[in-house]
Amino acid sequence: MLEMLSEQSKSDTRLLRLLETAREYADIYLLAKKRQKGCDGMGELAMVREEFSSSFDGLLHYCAAKGYLSGDIRYELDSVSVELTGSIMQE
Repeated sequence: MLEMLSEQSKSDTRLLRLLETAREYADIYLLAKKRQKGCDGMGELAMVREEFSSSFDGLLHYCAAKGYLSGDIRYELDSVSVELTGSIMQE
């Protein structure tokens, strides 16, 4: 899915901005998750996770509205964060 969206973003600047924003939140989320491992203070991580989730949901909503994606899309946020940062960074 992300590869197709990445390809589509070459001709859709709004999609490109949404992908870049989601990638930035994914980077921050993964960094915060790594640094919080084993710590009791998980409030900041929860906030970053929510911001990333909101960003990714906005991306999916835009893609559904434009007809790039259809159907009910379910995802696991941790997996998407790794896939998103890897797929965008490789380009």
